Amino acid sequence: MTIKQTNTDDLLAVIIKGIDDVKGEDIQLLDLREIENTVCDYFVVCSANSNTQVNAISGSVQKIVSKELKDKPWHVEGQGNSEWVLMDYVNVVVHIFQKQVREFYDIESLWGDAKITEINPA
Repeated sequence: MTIKQTNTDDLLAVIIKGIDDVKGEDIQLLDLREIENTVCDYFVVCSANSNTQVNAISGSVQKIVSKELKDKPWHVEGQGNSEWVLMDYVNVVVHIFQKQVREFYDIESLWGDAKITEINPA
């Protein structure tokens, strides 16, 4: 059995494109590589205005990653209530929040040692 290894930079670019395609907002990339004992290398965090948009972003990311990189998430959580969907691509974990839920959990502060890059797609 062969496991396909996706280039992390390519995966990040395609994930961000998937988020941008359905108007995900406030996209941030948290680089966790310099922090000990992290579960992955990067978090991609974005906001949505409704549970419908959370689902749309999640679907867009899955579709474009599958189409362009022939990859799929190892695990997806939160699609039941669509307030916070987590998509685990092993080296990259995508967090899609409704705005008020993102403010409540403030994940960027929890990972304050991470290098945070604000993403402004063209």
